[in-house]
Amino acid sequence: MNNRKPQRKNHTKSTSNSSHSKRNHKSAGKSGSYRPEAQRKTHTLDKAPAKTYIVQEPAELLSFLVEHVTGMGRNSIKSALARGQVSVNGIPRTVHNFPLEQGQTVALSKEKVAPVVPLTGLRILHEDEAIIVIHKDAGLLSVASAQEQEVTAYRHLTAHVRREHPYNRIFVLHRLDRDTSGVMMFAKSEAIQQEMQQAWKEVVYERTYIALVEGQVKKEAGTITSWLKESKTLKMYSSPYPNDGQHAVTHYKRLQANRHFSLLEVRLETGRKNQIRVHMEDIGHPIVGDKKYGSKSKSIGRLGLHAKVLSFIHPVTGVLLRFESDIPKTFLNPFRE
Repeated sequence: MNNRKPQRKNHTKSTSNSSHSKRNHKSAGKSGSYRPEAQRKTHTLDKAPAKTYIVQEPAELLSFLVEHVTGMGRNSIKSALARGQVSVNGIPRTVHNFPLEQGQTVALSKEKVAPVVPLTGLRILHEDEAIIVIHKDAGLLSVASAQEQEVTAYRHLTAHVRREHPYNRIFVLHRLDRDTSGVMMFAKSEAIQQEMQQAWKEVVYERTYIALVEGQVKKEAGTITSWLKESKTLKMYSSPYPNDGQHAVTHYKRLQANRHFSLLEVRLETGRKNQIRVHMEDIGHPIVGDKKYGSKSKSIGRLGLHAKVLSFIHPVTGVLLRFESDIPKTFLNPFRE
């Protein structure tokens, strides 16, 4: 992938309280514009794919369809709505004046849209023909190994995209630990996956986490640098020798602190396995609930790590997107005394 710069640094905020992102930029795509050639191939027995339209500005559903759908009159479109052939971000909608928000995807199918199966443990923040951005809850695996049969974000989303077409797939771009919540994304084609992963440092502008750690962090801000290695027991650790392992750099800023806990904003310069967890242990302030890396506190009933911000250049439009998730309320409880 070329090291291209974004067309516009327009930003999108998505909170964990919302099912879909409120995009403050104009998407460059319309029906099928992001779909790779491999996914455009159809078989004679397959149902015709839905026509999709990206909402550029707020509108009511019927008026939006009348304006954008060609080859159908107003009455035909109203009939399609009544038959359940129209969906907004994958959810069937029949109300004529349903309010549309910028960035949503409206789909018109040849057949009735199947009811959406609940996505347990995650919410879709944004979806287009190239990527899916989600908010993952703590406790849900991102991806399972071949030997595991547990429900994962990957399996949920695979079932989701196959509602549109049985040959659709998703592809892993990065992962969050099971007990880490927050924003992550998947690609919808192998070509997009490879393109983004090969230029990850260039296309990902920001990955910011919130960490609730044990003890009072004295410094207001700091940077932790080490070389990470993995032990035979699959635990990551910082090597005492320079250049021995994967170089890892973590920046942090103290947001709140008391005698027992500190709330940190953590920004990754590199993205290594368990990087934040290891580095917090290295400075003597392990993440709350992280027994594997030295924590003795279970005060919030989960791991005190949350992926708050993910900002990246869209692989097709070149537009810089930004998704943000609220800090979990349990992370703030230790400071409300």
